[in-house]
Amino acid sequence: MRKAFVNMNRLVIIGNGFDLAHGLPTSYKDFIDDYWINVLKELYNNHSYSDSLFVSNISRIGNDYNAKSDWQKSVCNFETLKYFISRYERYCTLEFTNNFFLNINNQINIEKWVDIENLYYNQLKIITKHGSLKSNEKKQQVVLLNKEFEQVKKLLEKYLKEKVVDSFNVGVIKDSDYDQFKFCDILRPISIPNEELNLDKEFSNDDFKEIENQLETRKIEGSKGLLRILNFNYTPTALRYLRAQNLNDDLAKIHIAIHGIIGNENEHKINFGFGDEMDEDYKIIENLDDNEYLKNFKSFQYLQNSNYKNLLDFIDANKFQVLIMGHSCGLSDRTLLNTVFEHNNCRSIKVFYHETEDENGKVIKDNYTEIIQNISRHFNKKKLMREKIVNKTLCQPLPQIQLPLK
Repeated sequence: MRKAFVNMNRLVIIGNGFDLAHGLPTSYKDFIDDYWINVLKELYNNHSYSDSLFVSNISRIGNDYNAKSDWQKSVCNFETLKYFISRYERYCTLEFTNNFFLNINNQINIEKWVDIENLYYNQLKIITKHGSLKSNEKKQQVVLLNKEFEQVKKLLEKYLKEKVVDSFNVGVIKDSDYDQFKFCDILRPISIPNEELNLDKEFSNDDFKEIENQLETRKIEGSKGLLRILNFNYTPTALRYLRAQNLNDDLAKIHIAIHGIIGNENEHKINFGFGDEMDEDYKIIENLDDNEYLKNFKSFQYLQNSNYKNLLDFIDANKFQVLIMGHSCGLSDRTLLNTVFEHNNCRSIKVFYHETEDENGKVIKDNYTEIIQNISRHFNKKKLMREKIVNKTLCQPLPQIQLPLK
């Protein structure tokens, strides 16, 4: 008898790597680099720059030929700007008016990447556990941190709208866009017509026996599961693939924009913060009995709309497989991911990993192991984790395409 999956749903978890796989400049480093491109352009044209994050003046370099020449030749990012101003400090000023933004830039300068949400939580913990600060002093620092975090958040929203959503064609797929159908083949429900290879190996024997028993007793052949997209991005990129399918359900129900959608303030306000209530320091913060400390925790923002409830309704309703597409499974979403991964109905977790190539196009490494290590941190029961994660031989790289500019 042919094997089939009955009443097995599919939850696709999408993170920033999904947008990056479409050639979209959505990383935090892309955002910061773009900020400095605009700053340097303004400084070059008007010799001064000022906003809520940063202030600089280089008006006096015009009096020094060498300084002006060095500026034109070498200043191209924050790192080179800092070096230039340290060299010609008698002509220039540089001041960060947002210390949180300064820390972001220092981390990128050292490590070439940054996770802004984790950085925020680490700074919140430092303030909370600072032994020499009085409670009112801690409160003042937390209020300032939240204010600075909000300024960065607004700037990030502006960047994503102008430089991503308004600049790239993230809309409907055209028949000629053959490369994009690579994602259509993945973002779909489990069903017999899909004929996915090795699908039976991605689940435990007990699950398969139960499914076969259902086939015997109920005489069901070719039943089709449901699909949900759990989107942690702020962009609507995933919607293009849902629109291309003839799905019976409402798109708003299928696409769970758990972190909100750029430009949709009323129904899907951006949820940007931290979500690890399992961290041992969270209880300390919570016990301070001051809501200012909890202002940017995602769990409270989830309750502003029905997205989180829609997710819970889906995972409670039936057994499901999880596909990880472009989500690092880091700690900033730990509480929510633990709810999904350790749920009794979660029967399988399959990772689509990213491959890194050298200059000749040869694959030199991938991040499969890194992702499953991150996934393990969301499990209290490690044996359960090992039972659910699909081994690498049955996984595959995330497709890579380039969306065109508008």
